[in-house]
Amino acid sequence: MNPHLVFWVPVAIRMAAMAVGGGVLWWMFGMVPALVVSLLALATIVFVQLRYLSQLSFWMDDPQSGRLPDGWGEWTTVFSRLYRMRRDDEKNQKELTEWLARFRQAMHLLPDGVVIMDDVLFLEWCNPAAEAHLGLRHDRDKGMRVTNLIRSPEFMDYIILGRYDQPLTLTFRERKLIVHIIPFENRRQILVTHDVTETERNEMMRRDFIANASHELRTPLTVIVGFLEIALSEELDPATRLAHLKLMMEQGQRMQHLIEDMLTLSRLESVDHPLRSERVDVKKLLDRVLSDARALSAGKHTISLEVNGPDISGSPDELHSAFGNLASNAVRYTPAGGEIRLKWQRSSRGAQFVVEDTGIGISPEHISRLTERFYRVDKSRSRETQGTGLGLAIVKHVLLRHGGNLSITSEAGKGSSFTVSLPGA
Repeated sequence: MNPHLVFWVPVAIRMAAMAVGGGVLWWMFGMVPALVVSLLALATIVFVQLRYLSQLSFWMDDPQSGRLPDGWGEWTTVFSRLYRMRRDDEKNQKELTEWLARFRQAMHLLPDGVVIMDDVLFLEWCNPAAEAHLGLRHDRDKGMRVTNLIRSPEFMDYIILGRYDQPLTLTFRERKLIVHIIPFENRRQILVTHDVTETERNEMMRRDFIANASHELRTPLTVIVGFLEIALSEELDPATRLAHLKLMMEQGQRMQHLIEDMLTLSRLESVDHPLRSERVDVKKLLDRVLSDARALSAGKHTISLEVNGPDISGSPDELHSAFGNLASNAVRYTPAGGEIRLKWQRSSRGAQFVVEDTGIGISPEHISRLTERFYRVDKSRSRETQGTGLGLAIVKHVLLRHGGNLSITSEAGKGSSFTVSLPGA
């Protein structure tokens, strides 16, 4: 049915009813009473309509302030439709609020920085990652021009050129960032930052590791190949041949130790080899460490062991590797006649393994880098001691897997102290 008819038919019926009622009154009581009653009825109807209009006007100014009446006549339909529209609007508003909350939560959890700007680069919103990457603060910087907040010539050039199809690589606040600007809508732009500092550092470590490993393997291989070429090209007397074989054996063992340490590091870093923890008999483990250290020393040092701490949980093999590396380093870098003390003692966290020596010591500028792979304080000294340069890196990774940490104190020429702190069982 035509919606106009739906509205006008009831109105026409009511007007006709009023006319018939007025005619009946005119016929029964005369013209004046009929007109008076008709005017009163009309005034009542007008008053009711004005009252509903007034209520509707107040309600539209503040829909949340109150409730509309049920209405009379066509007002019932009008008010019911308004109520339905209000319910739909509240539902949509609730859904929009929930969606906006989820969006903001997702943006807050993103590792990449997100900055929303208008068409003239004024800041509208940014997430915590963008605050960390670019030094922004949403509550402080909202409404300010982003180019005034990010003071970088490379960023300014990128903005001026406007070639947003290519990302910008930017070094800012000691971070290396990949920056994208993405136009969206007609008057807004999104600035996205991706922090590649750690990726670049890992890539550099990988390159350094390959270069250092190649160098460490090349040296013994060069010695072995050189002696083999001599043996093939000329006759050697037994004493010379024996000396060459002895040197080749030493270099071969050096390569073997290096490869074993590299495999150990790879296993410690692999997610395919989770830590299998068990109760460790520390006294038995440290007796093995002491025996290995004395064998390496060959009687050149005084090596002692004190065990006054509790047993712990962990991997016996990994802990033996870590403790053994610390003890062997102390032997290698302590001159003959020096003293090495191994201690296992209680601590506030659980237990500590301490290795103290009276060796050559370490200058302060080197201590922070000692656990880097292939890092050596004195390369010539390391070749003499037959170290692989991976021992302390292995110690660091073993302790990471066991929730422990390593602290180092040393003074050049006076000795060093390496302290491993581990949680109790």
